[in-house]
Amino acid sequence: MSSNPPLLDPLVNTYVPASRTNEVLRNDLVAHCQDILKSHIGHKAEPNFTQLTDSVKRRLLQLPAGSTSASKFNNLVARLLDQPVLTRKQEAVTFLFALSSLNSRQQPAIQLSFPSQPPPFKNSTNNAASDAPANLNREHGRSNASRLRDYRIYKGNSHINESLLVRDTLYLMQGISGKYVRFASSKEEEKKIVFNTDSHNIITAPTQALIHRLAELGHLYCRVENFVRERENAPGVGMIEQSLCHYLQAQLTEYYRLIAVLETQLSPSGRQGTTSPDDANPTEAETGLSLRRLDVWVNDWRLRMRMMSVCVEGARGAHGGALVNLIHSYTDNGDPFVRKFTDELLEEVSRPFFATLHKWLFSGELYDPFEEFFVTADSSLGHILYVHPSSIPGGINNLGNDDGFGADADDFLGQRDNGKKLWETKYRFRKDMLPLFVGESFGKKIFSTGKSLNFIRYSCLDSDWVVTREKMSNTGGILQYGDIGGLERSIDTAYQVASHRLFEVFIDKFKLLDHLYALKSFILLGHGDFADQLMETLGPSLGKPANTLHRHNLTVDLETAIRSSNAQKDPTGVLRRLDARMLEYSHGEIGWDVFTLEYKVNPPIDTVLDQEIMGNYLKLFKHLWQLKRIEKALNLGWMRVTGGIHTFIRLPQMEFEWHRIRLVMAEMVHFIRQLETYCRLEVIECSWKVLVDFLNKKEGDLDALIDAHRTYLERVTKKILLWNSKPGKEELLLRQLGEIFTIILQYREATDNFYNHCLTESARRDQAMDAERGVYTGNPDHDADVTSDVLSALLIRVKEYGSHFSDKVQAMVQQLQIHPDLDCRFLGVRLSFSEYYKSKKDSQPVPSSRGSQA
Repeated sequence: MSSNPPLLDPLVNTYVPASRTNEVLRNDLVAHCQDILKSHIGHKAEPNFTQLTDSVKRRLLQLPAGSTSASKFNNLVARLLDQPVLTRKQEAVTFLFALSSLNSRQQPAIQLSFPSQPPPFKNSTNNAASDAPANLNREHGRSNASRLRDYRIYKGNSHINESLLVRDTLYLMQGISGKYVRFASSKEEEKKIVFNTDSHNIITAPTQALIHRLAELGHLYCRVENFVRERENAPGVGMIEQSLCHYLQAQLTEYYRLIAVLETQLSPSGRQGTTSPDDANPTEAETGLSLRRLDVWVNDWRLRMRMMSVCVEGARGAHGGALVNLIHSYTDNGDPFVRKFTDELLEEVSRPFFATLHKWLFSGELYDPFEEFFVTADSSLGHILYVHPSSIPGGINNLGNDDGFGADADDFLGQRDNGKKLWETKYRFRKDMLPLFVGESFGKKIFSTGKSLNFIRYSCLDSDWVVTREKMSNTGGILQYGDIGGLERSIDTAYQVASHRLFEVFIDKFKLLDHLYALKSFILLGHGDFADQLMETLGPSLGKPANTLHRHNLTVDLETAIRSSNAQKDPTGVLRRLDARMLEYSHGEIGWDVFTLEYKVNPPIDTVLDQEIMGNYLKLFKHLWQLKRIEKALNLGWMRVTGGIHTFIRLPQMEFEWHRIRLVMAEMVHFIRQLETYCRLEVIECSWKVLVDFLNKKEGDLDALIDAHRTYLERVTKKILLWNSKPGKEELLLRQLGEIFTIILQYREATDNFYNHCLTESARRDQAMDAERGVYTGNPDHDADVTSDVLSALLIRVKEYGSHFSDKVQAMVQQLQIHPDLDCRFLGVRLSFSEYYKSKKDSQPVPSSRGSQA
């Protein structure tokens, strides 16, 4: 050590503080300095100081921060020149310049190293702390990372090896806490990351952020896994939810496989392997698995886990078709990855739905133990069974006694509305369970198709059911989510086949059209000769009090009317369904008030002709029967006043009164005939044609058939009963019409009394004339005053009823002219032919002039 120049040791200790305690380092640095001094720069000095400084400046300007370094160098040179203490200034600059040039041209003979602990003392005025990094930065051939690592070691801060953090991160991705990074709580909602670090084990903030990002997979993984485990042990889990759990479990298995392959890249010593995991594609063999590479490999799985987590959260409150709708709603996304994943998930989850759909659509069977389908069954209707006519020897015609329906028939037909109940309430449509990719219109077709097949099979006992099922199965393809177009075609085809077969069963097998025609002929009095015969046979009985009438007598009169008219040519099965009975009556009512015809139907015809429909038919029969009664009464009265007065009555002074009676009665006949023509031709027949055209097309399902018949009956009912849609005026015209009917009957009774009086008076005069000839034919004596008073009273009643009739008809015509229905307005035009009632109203005198004439 004595051979060293005396100034080199303090110089080395000053600029390299580490050499103060490291003798080997100090000796190396001193020897290095001696080599420089013994080189050419120690024997040959620069002749010009200015040239030397220019060379240094040119070297400094080549550095990245050249302009700043050159400025600092100029400042330092100026300060050096001002120092009187230093005498060999040029040699000092030459030495420093040579030292920097030597370091830039070749690697130093020694490497600077730093102790694991900092020096025992630190002084803010000492520049040693900044010298070490400066010396470190002057080293060449080492990466920045290695220099930074040495600096951290020098500072005493030890960072955790990344391979250990990768291992912990793989644990976190499985929901398991690691050694250096762990979850704060095992609860899913409290999955927070905690880093176990201290001053000697540090994880940088960027690394923590990256671990947080990767730990999201573990959080999502735990959420999905917990859902699958919960649903496995939960009671009443539906098949769609089971399919969802199966798919999620398959995805988790693939995720397990990825984690296992990634773990193989970590050797027990912490070094990454060189084998690439299959299907996961981590192919980084040279440098191994790092956190950033791990983040790249699991990026797709992060998106998958997020989608699965979203499905899991939504599935907790969804069930069946609603769950399918929830997943389908995720397909409306612009991300191709999300759409592809959702399609794959729907393909798996919708398998139970399509299995149930296939059985319902092509067999009419509903297998849905967990009520996940958009069709639900009412189990309370499973007990409804009835005897089908085809199972009775000879059919329904053999039921009962002479009237066609005995006790057995009543029991059989007492199951009324069973067919309608089964059709309308056995199965219900649940819109909230209908998948969105099906659509409501196709959902209605599916619902109708399955109902039709089930009804054909169990309610109609169709023997050709197997043929129909085979036809539908051959036309239907495989139902799956990936082929929505094929699904729609299969639905349309199945709907058409099932609906057509159902129409065939109702029309061909159960003769629905014959029943509808029978209702039109008998209940709506379409058979005119039958209605006349029934009126003739029942008329005398119906004028009696209702409590004196008996059902068997009415039944006999009904059969008599059938045999006396063309109705006897109708099918026997139709005629046996007719029955005559009395409605419930109160004291004072007569047979006309409570008599009705009834047409009995059995399942499955009662699906179309239910009790409500038959009630409307009976309401129409009552109205049309009353109209027929008025017509019959007017016909008999007209024959009497036009023929009887000329044959039996010879009272010339009454000719004017009889003329007035004929005018009023002709007005009444015109009114009734126009009303009957309106009801028969413009209402019933026109509506009937529309219904028959629909039945001949055989389009739509049973609901369409029911709606078509209901529309037909509603149209007939509203037009015949002159229903007004305006609030408060619904039955105004019907009440006016009832009053007119009552006035006509009263007028007919008054004219009959007048006719009888005139007939008596004519007979008395004949007796008086016989007495004058000496022939005694009776007692011609009578009280002339009494006769005059009776005649006046009779004429007053006739005039009052005639006047009331005209006033009522005039008021009714006015109401019809403003009726919202066009046919009703045309009826008002025909009733007031040539504006008769309008002219009559205009020609009436005002009340004041009438009083003066009186």
